[in-house]
Amino acid sequence: MTVGQVTSVAERHGPAPAAGPALSRPRTSIATRRHRAFYLFAAPWIIGFALLTIAPMAYALWLSFTTFDGISPNWRYVGFGNYRELFSDTQTWQSLGRTGLFAITSVPLSIIAGLGLAVLVNRPLKARGLFRTLLYLPAVVPPVGAGVAFKQLFDQNSGAANGVLNLFGIDALGWLADPYARYVLIMTVLWTAGNIMIISLAGLQDIPRELLEAARIDGASAWRSFRSITVPLLSPVLLFQTVTGVIASVQTIMPLLLAPDPTPAGITALPQSNYLYMMHVFAEYFAFGRYGYASALLWVLFVLILVATGVIFKATSGVVFYNVDPEAKK
Repeated sequence: MTVGQVTSVAERHGPAPAAGPALSRPRTSIATRRHRAFYLFAAPWIIGFALLTIAPMAYALWLSFTTFDGISPNWRYVGFGNYRELFSDTQTWQSLGRTGLFAITSVPLSIIAGLGLAVLVNRPLKARGLFRTLLYLPAVVPPVGAGVAFKQLFDQNSGAANGVLNLFGIDALGWLADPYARYVLIMTVLWTAGNIMIISLAGLQDIPRELLEAARIDGASAWRSFRSITVPLLSPVLLFQTVTGVIASVQTIMPLLLAPDPTPAGITALPQSNYLYMMHVFAEYFAFGRYGYASALLWVLFVLILVATGVIFKATSGVVFYNVDPEAKK
């Protein structure tokens, strides 16, 4: 092609666009796209948490400063009046003391029972999978079903527990009344020890076998190996179970499911040993219609749970062993 032909083509099509930064599009960084993807996938949970957790908590906090009863429009703002009444209410302190005693008793027992079952099913037994399934099965039973089952099992007139006692010539006991009601309540907690068993079993299987074999070669007994190797390496799991167990125990509604009359009218007839803090909240809400006062009780419980969790973490900071590479913490 001659120079003239090139010139005519250039005049016909115009000058070619110059390549340069003016035509280049700014590209989104990989980090920004990852952040967008994260919030996009997390948006359903964030929205649900805001609407189903934050909003009800804020509403309950507002109610705690009022005399609202859930029905009447004649309510008024009382400020910290409900909280002042709360701290002077003997029923509140007594129910809180029973709840603390129940947590101190039931949480260690359930952890010990779950850990013992985990050690048992971690051994090379025949039909080990079947035993694990059978021991874990009660943990998947809904609390309402478990409560109804225990209520029938320990019924004074037709319960199987008194039927067994009658075989040995022992008179029937009122299991669902004082002073035995607290023991039945603890049994309902131990009934779900399979849940703790599964978590403890996962922790046991994560312990390096080399350490246990080295201890055995050095002449350590099974108990010494368990106390000096297994328990320290399992301490994060035990801490998790302690925290979640305390939180669950102070919020349990099982006494209501074991009550002879589990209605707002019958909540005040609960055995005193099973009249825990949440039963007091339930009574204030639905038996007496004091929504403002009951909301104040719940917010005090929320603060107490935070304090108890902080105390547990602080008290166990020197005995919990985290098997993490120091370089991984950076």
